[in-house]
Amino acid sequence: MALTPQDIARVANLARLELRPDEAERTLRQLNGFFALVAQMDAVNTDSVEPLAHPAAVLGQVALRLREDLVTETNQREASQVSAPAVERGLFLVPKVIE
Repeated sequence: MALTPQDIARVANLARLELRPDEAERTLRQLNGFFALVAQMDAVNTDSVEPLAHPAAVLGQVALRLREDLVTETNQREASQVSAPAVERGLFLVPKVIE
């Protein structure tokens, strides 16, 4: 699946981005490179590979050093929303972007 310059222009428009021609060309190359890598990985035969329930399953009985899941900061929602253009009942308001 290769993208075209028109695809990049449409995505940029939907994302409300203004890309210069050199940025659009670079983005096109990068995304097409990404899709080429995905196609290359998709071509690998994985029929005999068992899926992992969790990436740590390959570690066996190794103890993982995980921190406790504790709240370490207080709620600072009001302070975070001071610079927002529009807030209502603690929620950010954004323009409708769905066509």
